Parts: sequence; C-alpha cells; structure tokens
Amino acid sequence: MVHVDAIKVRAKVLHEIRGFFDARGFIEVETPVRLAAPAPEPHIDCPIVPVPPSGGRTTFLRASPELQMKKLLAAGMERIYQIGPCFREGESGRRHNPEFTMLEWYRAHANYMDILSDMESLILHFFPQPSQLSQPSQPSQSSQPSQPSSPLVKSSPLLFPFPRITVREAYRRWADWDPFSEWDADRFDFDMAVKIEPNMPKGPVFLMDYPPQAASLAKLRDGVAERWELYMDGIELANAFTELGDPVEQRRRFEEARAERRILGEADYPLDEDFLSSLADMPPAGGVALGVDRLVMLVCGESDIAAVRIGE
Repeated sequence: MVHVDAIKVRAKVLHEIRGFFDARGFIEVETPVRLAAPAPEPHIDCPIVPVPPSGGRTTFLRASPELQMKKLLAAGMERIYQIGPCFREGESGRRHNPEFTMLEWYRAHANYMDILSDMESLILHFFPQPSQLSQPSQPSQSSQPSQPSSPLVKSSPLLFPFPRITVREAYRRWADWDPFSEWDADRFDFDMAVKIEPNMPKGPVFLMDYPPQAASLAKLRDGVAERWELYMDGIELANAFTELGDPVEQRRRFEEARAERRILGEADYPLDEDFLSSLADMPPAGGVALGVDRLVMLVCGESDIAAVRIGE
C-alpha cells in the first residue's frame, strides 16, 4: 500500500538529488528507455516491447541507461547524471519491482574511488552527519546545495568514513571460501544472498573489489575488478565501476555473456555496435547506479518498496 507521506518525501529526495549534482557541475541528461541492444548480462532480463502489426525491429525496455550515458562521455561530456525508469523482468518482492527508478552518474577522468567519495557525500546529504568525525570534502559554500528544509530520515547518525570490506574478506569470513581462487557463479550468487548480505553490519558499508567474472563492464587491476557495491542496513543500494574502456575486451566479455545467456535459455540480445565503437573515444571514467526507491525506503524507514512508489 502506498503511503502518501512517503510519496511526499520521495519528491523531496528527488529535488535534493538534483540540487546535489547541479551544485557539483553535473549536467542532467535523458537517454532512451526503449533499446535495440541492451547490455548482455546473465540473470538480468529486459522486458521485450512487442513489435506492432505494421512491423519493425524487436526492442527492449532498459535495465540501465549505462551504455547510452557512456556514449555521451565519449562525445565529450564530463559530468552527467540521470534519474529515470528502468525495468527488469521477473524481479519482484519487498526490495524489488519490475519497474523502478534509477539514479546513475558518470565522471570522466575518474575511477571507482572518486565515485565512492561522491557517494559518501550524497548519503551524508540525506542522513544525519556525525559531529565528532571529519567530513568529506564539499564544494565551496556558494555552490553547496541547501540541506533538506525538514528532516527526511528516521535513522541514527552515520559514521564517516563508511566502513569498507573486500569481497575476498567477506566470503572468507562469512562463507568459508575464496571466490578468487575457486570461482563458481552459482555458489557466489547463492552465498551473497544467504551468507554475505545478512551479515552486513548496520549502516552503510562498501563491499569492494570483485572477482573479474562478476563485473563485465569494469576495469581490472591485478586480477581484481574495480567494482564496489554500497549496502545500507543490509540492503544493496548502489553498484559502481571504474569503467572498462577497451572496445576489444568489452566485445569479448559481451560475447561470453551472450553465450552464457543462450545456455541459460535467456533472450540473446544483439550487440550495441555504436557503444563498442564509442569506447575508443571514451576517457577514463567512473560511474555508479543507485536505486532511488531503495534510498527513499531507507530515508522513510520503510521495509517494502511498494510503500514509496505508485504501483500499476
């Protein structure tokens, strides 16, 4: 059931997000929701848009605007963000909805640690800030967005900097194995849901540095994918990469993902050739996707995504 107060808070959250990024020199963009070639990732299915009787090609509702936003980086834009609808077939529950709202932002000449700093500042913008610890760097007073005019949160103050734990540490501690030395995709996903996420401490925690097999769009460093996910109170809130900029390697990873999707009986998405061609012109970059509905849930102290968005 939708809570009217939560919908009002949602509007404030969206307003504050835009103020946060506008003050930091980001440009809000809008990219297509219907795509001919989504990123081929196993276990992420985009709804198919029916072909009209008059004919036409098969298209899909996006699971993310990532590929289209990276094309804008390649075209010369340096700081961009987008808030908009995304879709994933078959995802429903207290923390999932087949249609959801995503915030994504990308920075040229940045990496996943730069995006991590952005994220800490954004989260501390909405949640109470501790007075006894140092704060992340902020823009000048003249450019700083105003804080929410009324309290939006129902949680305790957050410690800064946010705790960080590597994937290897988490799996050794809570699942008794190392996914880097004995990769097993099914076991990795199962243990993430059953053993890792339930053991995440309260508050925000960054889960850092993933196995290469678990980050098809991320840059690798010494056998580690430069990827992190932000959890808050055990809820996955955001997913970030240092973006892979090698078109040859990206094509290879996409083809591997397509082959796995075929084995799993999932739809075989065509490759986005425009995206692959644009990677040669994309500068080093970092980017992140954040679930707006889940952020609003946390801000409101709700436990069900249905309480913070209008249903069908």
